[in-house]
Amino acid sequence: MTESNPARRGRPVNEALGETIVDAARELFVELGFQATTLEKVARRAKISKLSIYRHFENKEALFSAAIAAHCQRLVSIGLSESLEGSTEEQLVALGSSLLRTLLSSEVRSVEAMIAADKSNQESLSKLFYEAGAGHVIAQIEVLLRKMHGQSDLNVPEPVQSARLFAALIKGSDLLMIARFNKTKAEDPAQIESYCRSAVAMFVAAHGINAKSNE
Repeated sequence: MTESNPARRGRPVNEALGETIVDAARELFVELGFQATTLEKVARRAKISKLSIYRHFENKEALFSAAIAAHCQRLVSIGLSESLEGSTEEQLVALGSSLLRTLLSSEVRSVEAMIAADKSNQESLSKLFYEAGAGHVIAQIEVLLRKMHGQSDLNVPEPVQSARLFAALIKGSDLLMIARFNKTKAEDPAQIESYCRSAVAMFVAAHGINAKSNE
């Protein structure tokens, strides 16, 4: 994992061009794997110069992280604590369903397979994938749980641990295994909602809704 350049951090100079670069990179990472994807190939796919990439991203690792983060944000609706509506249970079901649909998406599963196949870079890619994907989403769940705790909707004295627990309940769905041989069943909205309602019922039972919210 070598391609590097003196750091160019901060917001992209041209956000539209940055998105074009990220989209091209994501496609190539899935198609070719991390090692075979070069910034030259990304530039050709995006129909820009390699220099344009360096104006936005300091190296290939930064581009990989950006591609994963952008995809997760696109699928999960990252403003979770602001966009969810309804009762506590309904908000958690909506959140869980969104996360599960993301985990079931062909692109996420392809990236996971790509990382598993890249033995030489597996550890570093797994770290980048976690930080840009799961780690970022867990942080958003934590924000939502802190809000619910503050409003006495749930009893969440340890929001970080509870956020990890919620994510684990969704990640543990058997639909992720079923998707390997029956994609139609796994992606059935009724199946996803049914699983998430059961998972949320367990989560709420463990975090007992404060009696004051029912008064």
